[in-house]
Amino acid sequence: MDRIEFRRTFATRGPVVLPVIHVLETDRTLRNIDVLTAAGAPGCFLINHDFDVEEFLPILLDVRAARAELWCGVNFLGVTGQKAFPILANLEAEGVRIDAYWADDARIDERVAIQTEAKTIAAARAGWSGVYFGGTAFKKQRPVAPAEYGKAARFACDWMDVVTTSGVATGIEADDSKIATFRKAIGDKPLALASGITPDNASRYRDVDCFMVATGINYEGNFYDIDPERLRRLLDVTRTLES
Repeated sequence: MDRIEFRRTFATRGPVVLPVIHVLETDRTLRNIDVLTAAGAPGCFLINHDFDVEEFLPILLDVRAARAELWCGVNFLGVTGQKAFPILANLEAEGVRIDAYWADDARIDERVAIQTEAKTIAAARAGWSGVYFGGTAFKKQRPVAPAEYGKAARFACDWMDVVTTSGVATGIEADDSKIATFRKAIGDKPLALASGITPDNASRYRDVDCFMVATGINYEGNFYDIDPERLRRLLDVTRTLES
């Protein structure tokens, strides 16, 4: 999948906006989904910040049953694809579609030539047909020296569908130089950014193909609920970045 094909999947020529919903319970999640679909966002990610995967799965099943046509990805917080992909494969076998998995840590190691852990994760994808967003030089993971960003990004291209990076922490903008280094290193591979995006700074990141955003579109001081006006502003900005 190249970046043009990725954007076409969502019928856009600009960066794809995928709101990230921090899940607490089913009804609140569905209300947030209705907000983002009404605003025109093409899909979302759901993440379990407040409980473990076992508690998250029943909510995920309820959401998929209630919004079956929604493009919906998930992040099992702190869980690599090695554990997540078999869970997703079992769901797929039972008719529960999960369109994407986002792992904060794709286990790319720029210090070695052979990516043993990433290879093991890739093998675990058998039976699941979704899109893999793999965290590379990502917040709250093993630090990667800025001088090594390009090498990490190049390695990542072989092991995931969408190379995914971030600023240094939740809500913190990524340095422009980091994004430029990633873009140069990965060529036409899709690039996602998963922190610090707001309606006010999005235009700086026109080389990014996907904005995965929560803090920048939620109500001020609210970790869980999308502000429809802030989301609409972000979507309006991305339409000016069409290429």
